[in-house]
Amino acid sequence: MRDVAIIGSAQTKFGKLGKSNTELFCDASLAAMEDANVSQKDIEALFVGNVLGGFEEGQINIGGHLVGALHLGNIPATRFEGACCSGTVAFRDAFMWVASGFYDIVLVGGMERAMIMGTPFSTRTFAMANDCKYEGTTGITFPGVFAMVARRYSKIYDIPLDKLREKMAHVSMKNHKHGALNPHAQFYQKMGNLKVEDVLNSTVVCDPLTLMDCCPFSDGGAAVVLASADIARRYTDEPIYVLGVGQGSLGHMGAQADITKPASRVFSARSAFKQAGLGPKDVDVVEIHDCFTSAEIVASEAMGFFDWGKGADAVESGQTDIGGRPVINSSGGLMGKGHPIGATGVAQVHAIVEQLKGKAPNGNQVNPVPEIGMTDTLGGGFNTIAHTILGRSRR
Repeated sequence: MRDVAIIGSAQTKFGKLGKSNTELFCDASLAAMEDANVSQKDIEALFVGNVLGGFEEGQINIGGHLVGALHLGNIPATRFEGACCSGTVAFRDAFMWVASGFYDIVLVGGMERAMIMGTPFSTRTFAMANDCKYEGTTGITFPGVFAMVARRYSKIYDIPLDKLREKMAHVSMKNHKHGALNPHAQFYQKMGNLKVEDVLNSTVVCDPLTLMDCCPFSDGGAAVVLASADIARRYTDEPIYVLGVGQGSLGHMGAQADITKPASRVFSARSAFKQAGLGPKDVDVVEIHDCFTSAEIVASEAMGFFDWGKGADAVESGQTDIGGRPVINSSGGLMGKGHPIGATGVAQVHAIVEQLKGKAPNGNQVNPVPEIGMTDTLGGGFNTIAHTILGRSRR
């Protein structure tokens, strides 16, 4: 397989946007193509992550319509659905097509407009990513999943739940601080100075999770242009290289040995590290799927950044904020930046690209400029998980 580079990336503003899925994808894609200095004729294939377009707009089979809207001729387009991991699944597949030599330049992105559905219907449709037979019939939603994760974590590591909630609050405080500094974030210039009690005293969603332990529903789009590394510098002076990718799968939660240690995430992260020839200690900055505060903590452990049971202490002590290592969710993460589920994985990639180019928003840039970054994206109850590792230098 040959090396692959990101030659352009972009995202829309996240939040309640009032635009169609096609418009969101096109806005991000045109900006990414401009960043890459490519035109429509250079794009050989399109890969898109979108989860709920059929419910949001009554639109399926959207790939071809995106090709038409972007005036990309008759190139192939493929839509990917892996719940909230859809964008990263699309990215991984696009990477493999270019790495194989089949294509030289492709466009990959994602979009979602969940806000049009409202909270009750969004909650119901998101929950379809759980197992419909064993989990859906119990009425479980994702706040319920990660409330159980928090309770299990408290029990197995003998951390009183009240104390664990205080540690979890630091995830929300950190990520909202960075989201408030990110002009593309849903909560830009909002909630940048949260305190522990603000998180603990917000509305209970699913005990022990409060509203400030949860990421929002969002609209938004993100896109990147991938190219063979051999031609990348024809288009940009700052290619960012894809060093490794991983993907893992797992069945329903009742069949999982321990939901605080999802085997799918361990498998996927290790696959990405193996391909990159790197380990957790080599990573400077990470975008982790912080759909809930407990989610970021258990992900940081499963990826190997902290020992089991130590992730909560790490975030409370500031080890995952700028000045520590690894820096987690300097973009604001899902919690501060927003979570348009089809776009999230690609937006995470864009955030790492910005960091590795030294172009992250003022106050969020890690210095010195990081060499290695990583993304982690989760779909369902740990059913689909994927990772990317990016670097400033080729392998």
